[in-house]
Amino acid sequence: MVFREAERCRFCYHLRLSAAARTARGGNFDAFTTTLLYSKYQKHELIREIGEQVARETGLAFYYEDFRQGWQTGQTQSKELGLYRQQYCGCIYSERERYCRD
Repeated sequence: MVFREAERCRFCYHLRLSAAARTARGGNFDAFTTTLLYSKYQKHELIREIGEQVARETGLAFYYEDFRQGWQTGQTQSKELGLYRQQYCGCIYSERERYCRD
């Protein structure tokens, strides 16, 4: 699937949210969510759509909340504390975009 770059976020979100739902199911949780909802760079509507799809498939609730309002504060505090801050979402395409800019 990695060769389908146009669908990269859809595929990746589904992979991540499905894994989160499996973990939630294994831990006897009622719902699952994702830290992707913190980033202002992620596609929130697509995350929500896929989260709700995975919820229907698994019978668990998907918890959606727009956590972006705290993004700038979190960035500032993480810099002050010297915490690691990954500059890309984690997929090979975003890594390439991050490190191979023209």
